[in-house]
Amino acid sequence: MSRYLISRLQTLEPYTPGEQLNDRSYVKLNTNESPFPPAPGVAAALADTASLRLERYPDPGQHALRAELARAYGLTPDMVCCANGSDDLLGWSFLLYGSGGKMYCPDITYSFYRVFAQLFSVELCEIPLEEDFSICPERYFGLGAPIVIANPNAPTGLALSRADIRRILDANPAVPVIIDEAYVDFGGESAVPLLAEYPNLIVIGTFSKSRSLAGLRCGFVFANPEVISDYDRVRCSFNPYNLSSQTMAAAIAAVRDAPYYARCIREIIRVRALAAQRFRDLGCVCTDSKANFLFVSHPHFPACDLYRALKADGVLVRYFPAPRIDRYLRVSIGTAEQMERLFDSFINITKETNL
Repeated sequence: MSRYLISRLQTLEPYTPGEQLNDRSYVKLNTNESPFPPAPGVAAALADTASLRLERYPDPGQHALRAELARAYGLTPDMVCCANGSDDLLGWSFLLYGSGGKMYCPDITYSFYRVFAQLFSVELCEIPLEEDFSICPERYFGLGAPIVIANPNAPTGLALSRADIRRILDANPAVPVIIDEAYVDFGGESAVPLLAEYPNLIVIGTFSKSRSLAGLRCGFVFANPEVISDYDRVRCSFNPYNLSSQTMAAAIAAVRDAPYYARCIREIIRVRALAAQRFRDLGCVCTDSKANFLFVSHPHFPACDLYRALKADGVLVRYFPAPRIDRYLRVSIGTAEQMERLFDSFINITKETNL
């Protein structure tokens, strides 16, 4: 770091993303990307450069994209704001509602929350998961400060029901309750239907997972119009042109081609079930994931050694060297063929006695 960096940021530990390696061909099951390409309409939208008017700035009000999302989710456009990935929106949530105060989240969850807390001077109060990695709703009752919960949670894949989210909202009427729904399309229950009842509910989603647009970076937040004005306030204080014309056109096309993505999601869920059973048949422990990944532990082989051995064999998975979860690997769900390649490697490795 330079000598000019302010002292408060000298101890900031940036988020560590999953490996994006190009030194060889890998079966890439480490960053929860979709194994399927975007819908055909997305490519057509990006190819239409004449209508994109790239010589002009993009629409700072994101009007067409907000209207399309509102139509798809049964909302009004003033209940929608979009950003350069859901991470921007999550970060702004910490800035808007936590700066100089507290926020609550599970102790095992999306590790970016800790970075946002440090970046925006938030005291992050972490509530322990249960022994089975589930979230106990009662632990979130009456906290008196904003709450952020990834649902389904990461890296466990476990999900709260909508009824449990409602209980948390009922017990915290005076503070924002932020539900990070990056993985909800793979088997979770969305909290979006609760928006009409709870003015303090904030739901954040992304196009990176179920809509196969991780490379274009688009996220969205749903909330009551007054809360959306908060997000627009900070968005326009950073960059009112925060989404490119290409990104918005691709996102609109993705929303419109819901049947294509529904087929992809069904296939991911099917392959996830088969892979979970396969891991269990091999003696592993698997959580009941409702996301597009599995959280897997082998009873006899350390997860860090399995991670390294799989990587050496051309298969990337995610390992987290953190308390309570350092015995587990997070394995993204790929195509059936990619998962077969994973299991070929996994079985060969675990047959060895000297990892």
